[in-house]
Amino acid sequence: MKFVDEAFIDVAAGDGGNGCVSFRHEKFKEFGGPDGGDGGRGGHVLAVADPNLNTLVDFRYARRHEARRGQHGMGSDMFGAAGDDVTLRMPVGTIVTDAETGEVLHELLAPGETVTLAKGGDGGFGNLRFKSSINRAPRQKTPGWPGERRSLKLELKVLADVGLLGMPNAGKSTLISAVSNARPRIADYPFTTLHPNLGVVRIGPEQSFVVADLPGLIEGASEGAGLGHLFLRHLQRTRLLLHVVDLAPFDEGVDPVAQAKAIVAELKKYDEALYRKPRWLVLNKLDMIPEEERAAKVKDFVRRLRFKGPVFEISALTREGCEPLMQAAYQQVRTQQKAEQPTAPADLDPRFSRPAD
Repeated sequence: MKFVDEAFIDVAAGDGGNGCVSFRHEKFKEFGGPDGGDGGRGGHVLAVADPNLNTLVDFRYARRHEARRGQHGMGSDMFGAAGDDVTLRMPVGTIVTDAETGEVLHELLAPGETVTLAKGGDGGFGNLRFKSSINRAPRQKTPGWPGERRSLKLELKVLADVGLLGMPNAGKSTLISAVSNARPRIADYPFTTLHPNLGVVRIGPEQSFVVADLPGLIEGASEGAGLGHLFLRHLQRTRLLLHVVDLAPFDEGVDPVAQAKAIVAELKKYDEALYRKPRWLVLNKLDMIPEEERAAKVKDFVRRLRFKGPVFEISALTREGCEPLMQAAYQQVRTQQKAEQPTAPADLDPRFSRPAD
């Protein structure tokens, strides 16, 4: 299935039905009185977060979504039926923005979460509503209210705990396939990954986290070069970034330190908040370096890069060092999750506290 993380749609809720002017007609009832019912409510346009979806491709080709209008009121005290709602199923992580004003309207962050994109118009009043002691035969009615109409922009930011970033052919796809259930395409040429891949890393029983593999970045990505800039938004919701570096590039003229610095510069240009996220250095492809040269090469790389955070040495191909890396990443994710949970206020009234067991 084609991966699409941005789409524009038009939604139109149903108009409310009109009220009815009617009088009771029955044998031997000369003055039956008003019995015109109200019109029905127009249908809403709803959005629901579906965990089984991971792309907005359905909305790339179906841009117009319109709910039915409410039924008109009728005589004999019959109110019009409400119009059927239209429910749009979207991936978890979708951001709904007003295309005209740029205002963020909704964020679908939880599976099953339902929001209203366009509200249906209320039905009009029939003459039964205007009956009073001084107005026995009202002939007033009101039309139904129009439903809301909007042009919306849909933007998908995948929900992942850990994000992999690096230059093309750094070994990100090999790493995610080695530690998770993801099976991305792997080949010996650049830009093998053309869209984000998600995988679940299982550390133990009921211990897991989600990792995202993005297309490789190149210098100038924040200005539109390459593919990675199109998917950097998917890193904005991650809690930890793993900067994967090819320590043994195929081309001898390539400097891994210069490549790593270019990636960091692109992050800072794209989003300052993304640049400030916790970022670990993952030195990959150690299996291609003789054992007696590894320690010196790693030490020289870290010294020249002037990196102060955690550094992990791995080989995604042989899975050497992958397990300690994933264990540490899980502990980091769990620590941040606990820090993000709301805590009870310290001055809570003891009368409303939970009694001790």
